[in-house]
Amino acid sequence: MATRVLQRFIMPLDKDPDVFALYVDPEPAVLDADKDSIGGDKNAKAVNNAALRQSTSTGAKVAVEDVLGRHSVRIREGQELSFGSYFNGFAAGYWRRWTIVDAVRLDVTLTGPGAHVIVYRSMANGRSQKVDDAVIEGAGETTVSFDLTLVPFQDGGWYWFDVITGEGDAVLSGATWSAEVPEDRVAPRSATVGITTMNRPDFCAALLESLGADADVLGLLDEVLVMEQGTKKVADDAGFPAAEKALQGKLRVIEQANLGGSGGFARAQLETLRAGKSAYVLFLDDDIICEPESILRAVTFGDLARRPTIVGGHMFSIYSRSRLHSFGEIINRYRFWWHSAPTVHPDWDFGARNLRSTRWLHKRIDVDFNPWFMCLIPVEVVERIGLGLPLFIKWDDSEYGVRAQAAGFPTVSMPGAAVWHVPWTDKNDALDWQAYFHQRNRFVAALLHSPFKRGGRMVTESFQHQVMHLMSMQYSVVEMRHQALLDVLDGPGKLHADLPTKLGEIREMRKEWRDADLKADPDAFPAPRRAKPKKRDMDAEIPGAMQQRKAKLIGAVRQFKGVRPLSREFPETALPAMDAKWYRLAGLDAAVVSMPDGTSAAFYQRDPEQFRAAMKKTIEIHKRLLREWPTLAEQYRAGLGEVTSQEAWARTFGIEEAQ
Repeated sequence: MATRVLQRFIMPLDKDPDVFALYVDPEPAVLDADKDSIGGDKNAKAVNNAALRQSTSTGAKVAVEDVLGRHSVRIREGQELSFGSYFNGFAAGYWRRWTIVDAVRLDVTLTGPGAHVIVYRSMANGRSQKVDDAVIEGAGETTVSFDLTLVPFQDGGWYWFDVITGEGDAVLSGATWSAEVPEDRVAPRSATVGITTMNRPDFCAALLESLGADADVLGLLDEVLVMEQGTKKVADDAGFPAAEKALQGKLRVIEQANLGGSGGFARAQLETLRAGKSAYVLFLDDDIICEPESILRAVTFGDLARRPTIVGGHMFSIYSRSRLHSFGEIINRYRFWWHSAPTVHPDWDFGARNLRSTRWLHKRIDVDFNPWFMCLIPVEVVERIGLGLPLFIKWDDSEYGVRAQAAGFPTVSMPGAAVWHVPWTDKNDALDWQAYFHQRNRFVAALLHSPFKRGGRMVTESFQHQVMHLMSMQYSVVEMRHQALLDVLDGPGKLHADLPTKLGEIREMRKEWRDADLKADPDAFPAPRRAKPKKRDMDAEIPGAMQQRKAKLIGAVRQFKGVRPLSREFPETALPAMDAKWYRLAGLDAAVVSMPDGTSAAFYQRDPEQFRAAMKKTIEIHKRLLREWPTLAEQYRAGLGEVTSQEAWARTFGIEEAQ
């Protein structure tokens, strides 16, 4: 047996105060209510869920000048500082469940006579207790150590430590969590990084430079691959020379056609297999800010996992950097739709309520997949189950996690490993050209993996969504989703062939529809006007179930009536994206609707003839899907091995076939 460091105490590289709450915590712990005390009453649960979102912050801050370095921070006299934070707490429950580690040692190096180090642990329900403590004697730098078991962490829980100053200021100059592991697991295994980029040269160059900023992280990397698929090249960015220098000869830019995220990440898998050097391939999005320590932690976790395990990071908002956007993703097999795992509260602000005050963060969250904004995949997994599907974007990561899970390879979304990324809620991907890929790829994934004879609710839910889009005057979205289903019905043989061409085809298709004609100029559309003003202003609140059923009925009946003449020239209202729901749009003949990213708007107009034609097509396609589902599922499952093979992907890339 030998010692291996599992996790190091860190402070943010850029000393940005907006992220301090993720590293250190000067606030007291104010634990939220236990669900058992709330009970099953619906109103009580609603009140409690609202209370969870209320800030417990007192305004206590850590001064920028007290951050002395990457691994050092000053604690002022009279101050207590907790390291029970996202990046510096130790997520014991995950190590207990998924790795061979059963005990850890915490070493804390501190200067400050009389300073008090207190070690705490939490249980899966968030309640904490003191485990051990030590007082620093003398004025010199002192290291105190604590031996800690992982046995009681079956369902979750964290370890952390707090520092209380004694006689004057104290300086924490290092802390590590380590474990005794078998000799053959001491040396870290290496990884190849794969980054797919398209027209984000500045973001990509900055990410590359950050990967070379830490010698320990750089030492883990065999190669950093950038799959360049855009017209604005990362190599032409002003920051590229510094990035290239920082990576010390390990960077390789591969230019290829725009094959989407799936084409870029599959290329990284293929190149990693062909090189035969790395134990892992690590996917990173190009438009992220990465905490480099996350790479060290993911590799360490993967090295010590009980079995080959996909290790993913979490996602914080790049716009509000203390807000956790994605913590753990699962697939509802009946609907075949991704969503946050049970008990997870999306968009969680650590600046408002810290880790020690939040019960749900202490329960271990098990997932079906990890999105590929940061995801470490063992080469053994790729060799066993194949490369990703050629889906361009959407569902390649989730399908891969489900496929790996079925083969016995789990995915762990690991606390303490994360990136900052544009939140999904700020994107427009349900209405723009990406709607095609959402629809097609979801059905492909369900045909491959749904345990239900005809996909559970898939077909029914798709039909309902089509009706909602039609009543919302989103005819371009309906047509794209129609085409997606027709392409699904053609079987798996076209997936590779369509990869380089489908995006262009869909964008051309959208040009035919007025609701897809986006304008950035606020004066591009006429001002709203109605011949007869509505008796009541449109309610911005979400209607109840009864009101929504009424809106469906009224919206359906209106499709068999003529339109108000004035609506052919003027919108009847202008709706911001947040209020442009189907139950509001269904009562209108025309509206200017803003897009979720806030950059543009479109002029929607109701067309009863188009509604009826599209509805007929929708009924026909969904009937066919139900009828052909069993046979189609067999075709996709039989073809999976070929579609995800190295040989098929090599042909798509136009390179020599894998040996």
